[in-house]
Amino acid sequence: MSNLLSGRKPTFLLVFMRPAISSRIEEIAQRVALSEGIEVVEVEVKGGGKNQFVRISIDKPAGVSHADCELISQQVGTILDVEDVVPGHYTLEVSSPGVERKLLKPGDYERFQGKKAKLTLRAPVENQRHWEGILAGFADGVISLDAAGRQIHVPFDQVEKANLKFEW
Repeated sequence: MSNLLSGRKPTFLLVFMRPAISSRIEEIAQRVALSEGIEVVEVEVKGGGKNQFVRISIDKPAGVSHADCELISQQVGTILDVEDVVPGHYTLEVSSPGVERKLLKPGDYERFQGKKAKLTLRAPVENQRHWEGILAGFADGVISLDAAGRQIHVPFDQVEKANLKFEW
């Protein structure tokens, strides 16, 4: 019996297509956001089938307003629908990255110099993978972090994940 007659669907294709879909969404979101003076921080595509979820995080120096999120959502959503970028049904969410935003790009470490951050490393530095401290700089692909009175230097490509830490 062939797959055509069995009723099975090739859902594995979405897993392999997800990076391409995510890249295409990011390209569209960047184009829309740039014209509005807004930065696209991150694009995430999760789920599958009828439960796909697309999240776009945006930011700008003065902070993100509800109107900014609505504008990006409407414009990007229209393009995604017209160009049929996401197969099937999906939910689109556009939001700010929050006060503890992820640090994803080299420029993030420059922009947020002087702010408190938490880094998780791929390999230990001074026998430690988790660090918290003040971002002290970024040069030649290396992040400088003031952590408990010591200056730690971490190559950007060794950061597994990083985010700002909000001080209450």
